[in-house]
Amino acid sequence: MRLVTYRASIEAEGRLGVLAGDLVVDVEYFGEHFDVALPRRMLDFIDLGPTALRALDGLLRQADGRWPVGSALPLANVTLLAPIPRPRKNIFGIGLNYTEHVAESAQSLDTSPDLPRQPVIFSKPPTSVIGPDAPILHDRAITQQLDWEVELAAVIGTKAKGVSRDSALSHVFGYTVLIDMSARDCRRAGQWIYSKGQDSFAPMGPVIVTADEIPDPQTLDLWLTVNGVEKQRSNTAYMLFKVDELIADISKGITLEPGDIIATGTPAGVGAGRNPQEWLWPGDTIVAGIDGIGVLRHPVVSAA
Repeated sequence: MRLVTYRASIEAEGRLGVLAGDLVVDVEYFGEHFDVALPRRMLDFIDLGPTALRALDGLLRQADGRWPVGSALPLANVTLLAPIPRPRKNIFGIGLNYTEHVAESAQSLDTSPDLPRQPVIFSKPPTSVIGPDAPILHDRAITQQLDWEVELAAVIGTKAKGVSRDSALSHVFGYTVLIDMSARDCRRAGQWIYSKGQDSFAPMGPVIVTADEIPDPQTLDLWLTVNGVEKQRSNTAYMLFKVDELIADISKGITLEPGDIIATGTPAGVGAGRNPQEWLWPGDTIVAGIDGIGVLRHPVVSAA
C-alpha cells in the first residue's frame, strides 16, 4: 500500500489517502462508504496498528477499483504533503552509515576514518519536515555550506523497547524517502542538531510504502541529483548498520513508538566530500529517489 497525506486545496487540511494508480482515495471517506471508521490523519492510522492496515486492504480489494462518489481525486489535482507532516518526536538520524561516506567525511569534515562500532545517532526536530516540492530554505546569514544527503527512512508502526534484530522489522509500519539537509558550517563542538535540524532540512515523502511491500529494506537503490547532475547513487545493501540493527540498538535505551522515524544514513557523494567541495545555493534544484518508493523534488530558495 502507498499512503500519502494530501491537501485538496490551499485552505484544506492534510488528509490521509491511499494511492490507486493516478488517483488518491481518501481513507476516511472511503471507509464511511462501507460503515468502517477509519481516521483522516496518518499518525492516527499508524496508531491503530496492523488491524487498520488489514481493514483498509480488505476494503480496497472489495472495491476493486470502483470508488465511491467523492472518495477519489486525481493525483494531479491535489498537493502532497510530507506523509507525516508534523512528527510527534524528533527524527532519529544516523550518521556515517555507509563505508564510503565514512571515508569522504573523514577527509573533509574532521570525523574519524575508522568505521563506527555503534550507530552514530543525532536528531532532527519536527519543524525541519517539509513535503514534496516545498522549498528548502537557504539562509546566507547562517550557512555558506548547504549540503545534501539522500536517505531511506523507516517509520515505526508498533512500540519497540529492547527488541532483538530478529523481531525488529516486525515493528516497521513502512518506508519513505528523506533528504537529510546539512549546514556543514553549523556544527557546534561535535553536535549536529543545529547543522541538520534547521527549518526545511528534512524533506520527506512522497509516500509511505507499507512494510509488506518491502520485505527486505536492504535491497533498494537510492540516488540524488543537483540541477540534473547525479551526485549520489548506491544501494541500501551497503549500510554498515542495517535497518533491523538500528531499531534494535536504539530501542535498547529509547522506546520507539508508532510514528517515530529513523533516517538510516546516506551513501557517498555529498557536497562536502567532493574536490572541490560543492554547496547548494538559491536557484538550485535537488531531486532524490529510492526505487520502489518514489521521488522528491525541491527547489533551494533564499530564506531572506
